[in-house]
Amino acid sequence: MRQAGTYSGLLAGGMSGRSGPHSLPLARIKKIMKKSGDDVKMISGEAPIVFSKACELFIEELTQRSWMVTMQGKRRTLHKEDVASAVIGTDIFDFLVNLVSDSNHSQDTTPTGTNT
Repeated sequence: MRQAGTYSGLLAGGMSGRSGPHSLPLARIKKIMKKSGDDVKMISGEAPIVFSKACELFIEELTQRSWMVTMQGKRRTLHKEDVASAVIGTDIFDFLVNLVSDSNHSQDTTPTGTNT
C-alpha cells in the first residue's frame, strides 16, 4: 500500500509557468474526463494531476520502445511505422494494435481492381 504523500511531489511548485511539474494541460485533461460519460459531473482537483502523470509515463514508455525500433533500423528519425512496430511488438500495448494496424494496412494496400 502506498504511503501518504507519495503523490505530493506531483502537487509541488510549477515548471514553465504551470501550476505543477506536469507538462500536459490539466484543463484539457479535465475536459476529456468530463466527456467520457454522462455520469461524470464533478472531478476532484487531484484526479487530472494523476491522469496527467499517467499519460506522461505512457507516452515516455511508448516513445522509448519506438526509439529502440528506430535504432534497430540504423536511423535517427522516428517514424510512425516505428511506433506501430513498437505497439505490435509489445504485449502491454495490445489495446492499440487495431489502431496502428488499420493505419498501416490502409497505406500499404492498393485499391482492388487496379493494375499497377
